[in-house]
Amino acid sequence: MDFDAVWERIVRCEGEEFKMVKGKIFTYRIIGGAVVPEHTGFPLSKSEFIKAYNMGELRNPGQISKKVMGSSYVYAILTDPKIK
Repeated sequence: MDFDAVWERIVRCEGEEFKMVKGKIFTYRIIGGAVVPEHTGFPLSKSEFIKAYNMGELRNPGQISKKVMGSSYVYAILTDPKIK
């Protein structure tokens, strides 16, 4: 699958609820091409999502934690049925 299609879905789902592995619910905004989770206010660039996406099938956030900033958020978004 093409990452551009995944990114389009991420952008379209701005403001919708996503669930982290431990059950925490969050939403995000898209600001300047970055995902900004409501709880952190810290921007996660598109490149972080590309890095995780290029790792193939994601099994848990720990798999990407040393290589991707905001791994719990990135994992929750990329593995959500709305995005996958």
